[in-house]
Amino acid sequence: MSTAAIKTPPQCCADFCLIPMGVGSASVSPYIAQVQTLLKESGLEYHMHANGTTVEGSWDAVMKVIGQAHGMLHDQGVVRVHTDIRVGSRTDKHETAESKVASVERILSGK
Repeated sequence: MSTAAIKTPPQCCADFCLIPMGVGSASVSPYIAQVQTLLKESGLEYHMHANGTTVEGSWDAVMKVIGQAHGMLHDQGVVRVHTDIRVGSRTDKHETAESKVASVERILSGK
């Protein structure tokens, strides 16, 4: 099989933690705020939390916006950006980060 024929999944949910390196401060909040603005402009569903951001959409769109976040920071002079990504995809049903949490909360509530 040619690798060109292999498709990426139509939907995914990724949790990523982007870390600008060597920016001269332990605080990277200004950079993360810029990434959040980029995510908002992307139109993808996303949710920032204390240790990263969850973003949902097509595989290609999610990977593109994470790559754009790297590019945006590099364009501003950040020479090194490190990102850890956990990504999941399903083909049997449409699942969101919100629905995954709701499923566990239903179990915890005994319903």
